[in-house]
Amino acid sequence: MQTEVRRSGTELTVKRRNAVTGFKRQWPLYLLMVLPMTFFITFKYIPMLGVVVAFKDYNIFKGIWASEWVGLDVFREIFAMPQFYKALRNTLMLNVISLLTFPIPIILALMLNELRINWYKRLSQTLLYLPHFISWVIVGGMAIQLLATHTGSVNEFIKSLGGQPIPFLENTIMWILTYTGAGVWHYAGWGTILYLAALTGINKELYEAAEVDGASRMRKIWHIALPGIKPTIVVLFIIQIGRMADISFEQPYALQNGYVMDVAQVISTYVYTVGIQSAQFALAAAVGLFQSVVGLVLLLTAELISRKVNNQGIF
Repeated sequence: MQTEVRRSGTELTVKRRNAVTGFKRQWPLYLLMVLPMTFFITFKYIPMLGVVVAFKDYNIFKGIWASEWVGLDVFREIFAMPQFYKALRNTLMLNVISLLTFPIPIILALMLNELRINWYKRLSQTLLYLPHFISWVIVGGMAIQLLATHTGSVNEFIKSLGGQPIPFLENTIMWILTYTGAGVWHYAGWGTILYLAALTGINKELYEAAEVDGASRMRKIWHIALPGIKPTIVVLFIIQIGRMADISFEQPYALQNGYVMDVAQVISTYVYTVGIQSAQFALAAAVGLFQSVVGLVLLLTAELISRKVNNQGIF
């Protein structure tokens, strides 16, 4: 018994020495981590204390902690609102439609990876991911200028050919298609860059061996490229599933208008109009908490299914 205690004590001492030695050697790396850790603690973790607002009759003059505790009353009020269910339905619907476009960045990355003219490949990459850096406010203005029923450039061109103008921003079905297309244009290029980075990590000897065996380009893509980026695809797909109950504020708010509010009002814009503009901060916090919990459940479910089926996941 004493021998085992002595041995465990020796092992602990060795581990401590190794940890101290490692810290002394790599202290610049630990120092570089201080700033991002400070950022996340300050702007991500400390604000989580504000979640308590969802369980209080929040009064801006009393503050968070002095406001009266009401438990789940705010959530009961939310679940009694028909508009909340409509916003939840629209959020899930738009995210499911966006999920159908998930393969587009993969296809674009595979196509770019097969290009052999370097200047054309670089130009294509730049044109694809440039929209990611354009604000949705600008994109919304561009959509109005191009797609407005009576004054948009696209409809002016259609009318010049003798056709009828298409209500891209006023008809619900056309608005959904416009919303989805704008999302693909805005985000696909950035996803393409991620998959291209994964493709560059594939061992070149695999391609050389396939070439010796006489494999065609499609065979190389199917048997080398896709299996090589499979972990990246799985991780990004799980993250996408986890965001099914979440949706950005900028895109729907920039594209919505009074004609399509039945499909354009999503949870993020609902929180803004009902919670923030009406100064019902407890309601906004409760909806946000509900959204986060649903997103966490979806993320963990997708992770579990991925582990069972592919033996791969995030965690």
